[in-house]
Amino acid sequence: MGNSPEDDSQSDVPSVDDGPSVGETLRKARIEAGLSIEAVSAATRVRAPIVQGIEQDDYSRCGGDVYARGHIRTLARAAGIDPKPLIERFDAERGGAPAPTPATPLFEAERIRRAEPRRPNWTAAMVAAIVVVIGFVGFTLANGNDDKGGHEAAEGSTPQTSKPVTKPGHDKPGGTRPTPTESAIAAAPRDKVTVVVEAADGRSWIAARDHNGRTLFDGMLKQGQTKTFQDKEKIGLILGDAGAIDLVVNGKPVDDEFRPGQVERLSYTKGDPAAG
Repeated sequence: MGNSPEDDSQSDVPSVDDGPSVGETLRKARIEAGLSIEAVSAATRVRAPIVQGIEQDDYSRCGGDVYARGHIRTLARAAGIDPKPLIERFDAERGGAPAPTPATPLFEAERIRRAEPRRPNWTAAMVAAIVVVIGFVGFTLANGNDDKGGHEAAEGSTPQTSKPVTKPGHDKPGGTRPTPTESAIAAAPRDKVTVVVEAADGRSWIAARDHNGRTLFDGMLKQGQTKTFQDKEKIGLILGDAGAIDLVVNGKPVDDEFRPGQVERLSYTKGDPAAG
């Protein structure tokens, strides 16, 4: 006996009881990434109680399903996993994704345009012209100041073939790490602060900001990867797993006693590498 159409339509609906829940998946991914709830909160600007609630599948603190979806995407990206399957499961548990707002029919929009011809907006044109003039003057003055005071650089990652620092307590059997070459030390300009971050002993989430608070990098650094940051005044760092990170500041290795899983907030300026 064949199945009825109703049975076929119901079999196409995915069961929300299969596999771990959204919160369990996010919690497992965060732990595997070596991140604490506090580190994820600092990286995503999602408050720690909300992060903890979502990992327990409690969305009451999110302020609604729209905000909950945004938090799920943010937490999934911070833990290094694809947010799309989690959003689909969340929508299935909540009765499906919200219906899109229907667009205005084309013929009706065309009728409105023909019924009421638009006149030139001279006020808007004048305002636009003034904005263009002000922008051109500001750009000219900014270029003049840069020529006199130097050019600020906020660099991304640059590959290195050798590990730049030997950290106490992390030596591997069978040899020690090479120290930075003389050319790498000489490459650090004295009129700027240069910070080299290497995930030498495992992957770690890191965030780097310049002296204005502008984000230079915010993401996961896999083992063996290196990022280099430059600023004319200060570089601020947040290390999700400081024990896995080696630092070279202004061409000099930084000796530290960071433990695995330890979250550290650091800042460096020009000269000797002294963490603030």
